Amino acid sequence: MDLSLFACHDDYRWEIAPRGKMRVPAVIFANEQLIRDMDSKVYDQVTNVAMLPGIVQASYAMPDAHWGYGFPIGGVAAFDPNMGGVVSAGGVGFDISCGVRTLHTGLDLTDIEGVKNDLANMLFFKIPAGLGSTGRMHLEHEDMDAMLAGGARWAVALGYGSWEDLMHTEEEGCMLGAVPENVSEHAKKRQRDQMGTLGSGNHYLEVQRVAEICDAEAGAAFGLHEDEIMVSIHCGSRGLGHQIGTEFLKKMVVSARGYGIELPDRELACAPISSPLGQDYLGAMRAGINCALANRQIITHLTREVFAAVLPRAGLRVLYDVSHNTCKEEEHSVDGVSRRLFVHRKGATRALGPGHPQLLEALRATGQPVLIGGSMGTASYIMAGTTQGMALSFGSACHGAGRAMSRHQASRQWRGRQVIDDLAQHGIIIRSPSTRGVAEEAPGAYKDVTAVVDAADAAGIARKVAKLVPVICIKG
Repeated sequence: MDLSLFACHDDYRWEIAPRGKMRVPAVIFANEQLIRDMDSKVYDQVTNVAMLPGIVQASYAMPDAHWGYGFPIGGVAAFDPNMGGVVSAGGVGFDISCGVRTLHTGLDLTDIEGVKNDLANMLFFKIPAGLGSTGRMHLEHEDMDAMLAGGARWAVALGYGSWEDLMHTEEEGCMLGAVPENVSEHAKKRQRDQMGTLGSGNHYLEVQRVAEICDAEAGAAFGLHEDEIMVSIHCGSRGLGHQIGTEFLKKMVVSARGYGIELPDRELACAPISSPLGQDYLGAMRAGINCALANRQIITHLTREVFAAVLPRAGLRVLYDVSHNTCKEEEHSVDGVSRRLFVHRKGATRALGPGHPQLLEALRATGQPVLIGGSMGTASYIMAGTTQGMALSFGSACHGAGRAMSRHQASRQWRGRQVIDDLAQHGIIIRSPSTRGVAEEAPGAYKDVTAVVDAADAAGIARKVAKLVPVICIKG
């Protein structure tokens, strides 16, 4: 990206002044090298978002930002319903509530060395992964609606986990305001056999080792120690979320002109928050959030069953579960005034700062755990929300490394079997139903996650707590 496009910047905050139909500035959090390497389409998309009605403060992009559908992936924008603010299906994305859940195991690396292959094989057998994967659970109509209304709480009530899990989950495991009736029968049909599955693309279940504690105080508050074995689950709302996004984007494109909305890009299709269509989407989207929360809860249960069989000493407990494809109604201070805003985070993680009332008492002094997924074979990070980030980015941070090339480009450059063999040489076991999928997700297809995390830390939107490295990766 051309640095001359920016009106002003410091080392980690790059601002594009309002021009043309932009209502607010656009801001990208990154270092100079990340900015230079970003696709110019990120510039186009972050400035287009700044043209939408009712946007507040700025249109933001995180250090891992790359081109997406309408909004950049890594995009954040907040809208005020009292100023004609809109809700955009493209601002949430197709994989509604895709997110990460990270669990402690109570084990160290030495505890699993002798059983790594057995653990990898059983996890791969127990937890379905890949395009169109289906699980052992089949939901009839009433069960589906109960799941969409109850989220992870529904799963726990059926015996998939404990109530303690919910205390360490965003929204305590259930997004209020979900309206299952707003989800089409086709969307529900697609999800009928997909609960407890990872799906494909960049989704995974990873057994990880804590390689470094970067902040001793926050690490202690999160219960982390070096060489501890953790498990991270990265997945979302599968076919149901994709169908919701597809259907409502079409409706929003058709209805935009009737609402007096001039779209800078058809992919930014939206509707006023207060409109019937906006409210219908929010009800369906919240049901999609509950689907993802329930899905990660069921996968947690399946993972516990595997560890109980292979490593009975393990005790898997949730550190935190947080989404990075949502629109949430939140209170934020803007120019010293508290306002009710609808914050879109697409490929961006909620990162509540210290003292926030939604946090558990044990986390209030530290801030919310922010879970940054790596790419297969590279590090992941645990960060913490900051007070500064609440003001800078509506309590939002990056969500991963961010793609550096398309899946098509990656599949032309790498062969899946070779990637698996190369990672095995570094002690990382990969299990996947698709070698093509492995090639598409090769570590080299992504940005340097450490550079992304360091930029987020230096910008003040989150602070680095711990670095995790992969031991086993079950890849969709």
